[in-house]
Amino acid sequence: MKTLLLNPPSFPQFDGGASSRWPATREISSFWYPVWLAYPAGLIPESRLLDAPPHGITPAETIAIASDYEFVALYTSTVGWQNDVRLAEMMKAAKPDLKIAFVGPPVTVQPEEALRASPAIDFVVRKEIDYPLAEFAAGKPLSEIAGVSFRDNGKIVHTPPRPLLQDQDLDALPFASEIYKRDLDITRYNVPFLLHPYVAFYTSRGCPALCTFCLWPQTISGHAWRTRSVASVIAEVRRAQELFPEMREIFFDDDTFAWGKRRTLALCEALQPLQQTWSCTARVHTDYETLKAMKAAGCRLLIVGFESGDPQILENIKKGATVEQAVTFMRHCKELGLAVHGDFIIGLPGETPQTIERTWQFAKQLDCETIQVSIAHAYPGTEFDAYLQQHHYFTVDEMSDELGHQLPAIQYPGLSRAEIVAAVERFYDRYYFRPRIIFRIVRRALFNARERRRLYKEAREFLQLRTKRKAFVATQAN
Repeated sequence: MKTLLLNPPSFPQFDGGASSRWPATREISSFWYPVWLAYPAGLIPESRLLDAPPHGITPAETIAIASDYEFVALYTSTVGWQNDVRLAEMMKAAKPDLKIAFVGPPVTVQPEEALRASPAIDFVVRKEIDYPLAEFAAGKPLSEIAGVSFRDNGKIVHTPPRPLLQDQDLDALPFASEIYKRDLDITRYNVPFLLHPYVAFYTSRGCPALCTFCLWPQTISGHAWRTRSVASVIAEVRRAQELFPEMREIFFDDDTFAWGKRRTLALCEALQPLQQTWSCTARVHTDYETLKAMKAAGCRLLIVGFESGDPQILENIKKGATVEQAVTFMRHCKELGLAVHGDFIIGLPGETPQTIERTWQFAKQLDCETIQVSIAHAYPGTEFDAYLQQHHYFTVDEMSDELGHQLPAIQYPGLSRAEIVAAVERFYDRYYFRPRIIFRIVRRALFNARERRRLYKEAREFLQLRTKRKAFVATQAN
């Protein structure tokens, strides 16, 4: 069956392929690869992976493209849901016999609600999507495919859950990088703290950490950590080098790349001869020996979720890490010359003006190369969502504006929605407008024309969003 794997054009600059990171319109243009869709695209003959947002493909163009296919699998998100449903209905109107499946966290958590939302959705896939989509495209009846939900004579049918792919199954999947070469333009993917152009793929699935807010492990990939073999990862790195000679960096897009020390050391030993620059995700429990091996193997930057500088909030969200561990980790990274992009969240359980100030002081002490400050969002299926519902902390507001920018849909006693938004802006201002950070940015721009152009564009976009958020705070205050 001729199949289109679709990351839809929900909002301008909307990054729906953000995996465990928040799917949202970014403060600065950022596009992560739709890695999850790349694997079924590789399993299905006569398929195409269409990643609309970074390629500037409009809804009208998407509908026209979909009309040339028999089956569309659309990756959806909570923020983009309404737009995605409308797009599916328009695709169906243009080609009534088109089969449409929705995949992603919202339909995994609420399959019945998804199917009732629109007759344009023929079925949904729960959890991992690789083989259910491939089996349907090959002609297998839905009733015989594990892990799907569909309508049958007015009733909603849920087939038995599908076991998560195991280590050997991950090795058997096609290389995502082959699909990028076939279907995508890698120059369209830009993340401010990664070298451009970069290529991203997974070396593992699942995350054993129990962070209450993190979307992906609680909905799609699970907490069971499953890994590709070292030989498989190295083979794809070599293949990416062959396919993309212009590639400046590989990003290992695992939920947590450096989870297991023994495996990380083995991977680093195999990576070292390749002389490939790479970056990855990490947690603050990563010890000095592991970090040193990573640096020697070509690692340049780590994305680390610090979240909060308040010990009680870290306990509330089951982070499994302490402020003291974070400080030690950052000291080791600085000693080894590893850059760190630090993620922080405002509005987690227990947040107050005092804890926000504590987190700002913590971020200042850590002094990461770059940071991201997110508004806390509780997506359906997460423990954070259940907590907010139990305590009635949700408001009636949307979690994003009309362009997909994050807005708080929660407030706590003594901390309003407007104060949460204002805190994010104040956090960025106080962090980036320090003399040492300004000097660091200017130094990078002075000696690198590519960085100079990119930094100018990012600064302009950030200031535009900053103005928009300040207007929101003023509106709430009135």
